[in-house]
Amino acid sequence: MSEFGGVIGDTWRDSTPWWPPDPSPPTGAPNVVLVVLDDVGYAQLGCYGSDIDTPVIDGLAAGGVRLANFHTTALCSPTRACLLTGRNHHSNGMARVADLAVGFPGYNGLIPRENGFLSEILSDSGYVPLAVGKWHLTPEDETHFAAPRDSWPCGRGFRHWYGFHGGETHQFVPNLFRDHTAVAPPRTPEDGYHLSEDLADEAIMMLGALRSVEPEQPFYLHFATGACHSPHHAPPEWLEKYHGQFDRGWDVWREETFARQLAARLLPETTKLASRPPWVPAWDSLEPQDQKVAAKFMECFAGFLSHADAQIGRVLEFIDELGETDNTIVVVVSDNGASAEGGALGSINDARLWNGVPAGRKELRSRIDEIGTQSTHNNYPWGWTMAGNTPFRRWKREVHEGGVADPCIVHWPRGITTRGEIRTQFAHAIDVLPTLLELIGVDAPDELAGIEQSPIEGTSFSYLLDDAAAPERHTTQYFEMLGSRGIYHDGWKAVTYKPLGHMYDDGIDPDAPFEDDEWELYDVRLDPSETMNLARDEPRRLAEMIELWWAEARKYQVLPLDNRPLAALEAPRRAFHSRRNITYYPSPHPVPENNAINTRGRSHRIVATVDVPSGSSPVEGVLLAMGTVLGGWSFHVLDGRLRYVSNYVGRDQYVVDSEPVIEPGEHTLIMQFDARPDFSGTARLFVDGIEVGVGEIPRTTPVRHSISGAGMTCGWEQGPPVGPEYTAPFAWTGTIQRVTVDITDSAGEPERDLEAEFDAVMSEQ
Repeated sequence: MSEFGGVIGDTWRDSTPWWPPDPSPPTGAPNVVLVVLDDVGYAQLGCYGSDIDTPVIDGLAAGGVRLANFHTTALCSPTRACLLTGRNHHSNGMARVADLAVGFPGYNGLIPRENGFLSEILSDSGYVPLAVGKWHLTPEDETHFAAPRDSWPCGRGFRHWYGFHGGETHQFVPNLFRDHTAVAPPRTPEDGYHLSEDLADEAIMMLGALRSVEPEQPFYLHFATGACHSPHHAPPEWLEKYHGQFDRGWDVWREETFARQLAARLLPETTKLASRPPWVPAWDSLEPQDQKVAAKFMECFAGFLSHADAQIGRVLEFIDELGETDNTIVVVVSDNGASAEGGALGSINDARLWNGVPAGRKELRSRIDEIGTQSTHNNYPWGWTMAGNTPFRRWKREVHEGGVADPCIVHWPRGITTRGEIRTQFAHAIDVLPTLLELIGVDAPDELAGIEQSPIEGTSFSYLLDDAAAPERHTTQYFEMLGSRGIYHDGWKAVTYKPLGHMYDDGIDPDAPFEDDEWELYDVRLDPSETMNLARDEPRRLAEMIELWWAEARKYQVLPLDNRPLAALEAPRRAFHSRRNITYYPSPHPVPENNAINTRGRSHRIVATVDVPSGSSPVEGVLLAMGTVLGGWSFHVLDGRLRYVSNYVGRDQYVVDSEPVIEPGEHTLIMQFDARPDFSGTARLFVDGIEVGVGEIPRTTPVRHSISGAGMTCGWEQGPPVGPEYTAPFAWTGTIQRVTVDITDSAGEPERDLEAEFDAVMSEQ
């Protein structure tokens, strides 16, 4: 609390009032817009060699600076923590993601208060920080109604937030929050809703509201799109825009993109295109029908990216209408390399992958027209991942360049004289915060909210924006992700890949001791695509690089090394909900699946106590539901008749109906599920103790129902709907007093497939 600066006498006549001064920014301080794209690889923006239309981002590059040697951590949450704090991901406790936290300082998923966020620093410097879009710095089990909000955006310095938790969400029916509260999307897919457009609307609204009361106060807008993480959803006209564009396949696309990159001088002339890995098939080896499916997957990605680019453009156009473009710093980055989580064939529902029932070639061919629509959760196959990271090796999650080399564009008309130039000095996500502070003219504080701050670990790259020949200042940077390691130092990079053992066959033993890992060595000044391994030619240099990695690892909380991500699921910080009885009440707040009672593979009873009003129309609506059209179950009333739908990973829907219409008055409505060991069972429906329906459920979900942030809801569904013949939210038209779920079997928790659970967590990063 500030010391009082006035005078307090016995009366007002001999006293002098005083007010503590408000924080004030430096004179002429610029606005800041940090655009964080998701899963966009190095080669997927037009200004980095792609043939995908991104005119808005390309325009920023043409009017500013492109960094050709910018790096991230290889995964979503860790990179976002780096961007917002200027500290390394292990220093932030965010070595992986919060949902895979383990009890070591670098891995606990808890970003310490001594690592102040850019939003907190700028708020104390007279800025208004606003966040729109993806967050993913809060574990799923802290996103429910009763959870603490200290790790949410408004708990870390942002005045307002509109967006979503987790790594992904459905783009047509997202799971949204405003500040501290869950909210429904403002429109339905039938009304033309799409999340990217909604995020732009909100950003424009927030900036307009700010300027209505504070015409001159600078703002920091953190604009984090869902694009281009799966699901690759876009309005139909944006998908149609790319029809046929990728029919020649990923091998030709890579070669043509690489040629454009060389021509643009994004890469040194000595760069070679990395070879196609053996687990990615040659395009020409695919059957024609499979080529059509693969091309459609890529059309959806391209449409999604171009559509997002247009929404970024709408926000920037509004800033231009405000007359503030010249004095607004815009930084555009991606959080990691292109994603390989769609698998070898591509995925129409990642929940299918988790539960061990991926769609095969025959099903993908038959459902090709559904890809990109709201009934799918689509992600492209590995071949397009490889192409998206041209010219590099490997991809997201791994620390070869395909996982960690990413786009970065800086645009500030008033402050940067350079236009359309490329910079090749090394930079990293931890450098963004100190760069912005230096450009603004704000020093990193020694203390925030009474907490002494740790040193900033990044290096400002403001020095290179107007000087292509400036000597590189960020000369050493370690990398580590899920056991894979790397170290950059003075133009050289040593790297070793550590497999997780169940994604694709590299011929490398994931259980081998870390000391047996084979390190590679590259001169990335001449060979940024890591094609010429110099480990045998330069053994002394390699040994020095490895020793430097260990020194950095000890300095930044990287140890202990651990490529056993399943260990985090075996002993989580907060266990999966183990209660055998929970009562739910109608609420607009979904219950995350990890916090809801676990009914998977277990006999259980759902008991709803309701009041049915008198009227001409039969009562209807959801009593209790889990998930969406992509998987889950729904206990509801349709046209006055009790009903239960079990949706098996979006592939099969099993409906148990009843005949009697529920009359007005108070009733007890029950669904009793008798499970069998093979995850099948029998569902029985009861109204006031009388059985009114029975049906067999041949398959139920073994690992996880929901995807894209969907959870359990009482009195409504998030949508797209779990079952047929109704539309979400399908709100209950009577009164729900309570809905109780009881586990009725005598066994404890069912057996868990930890490997599948890990895939579920990682596919949402």
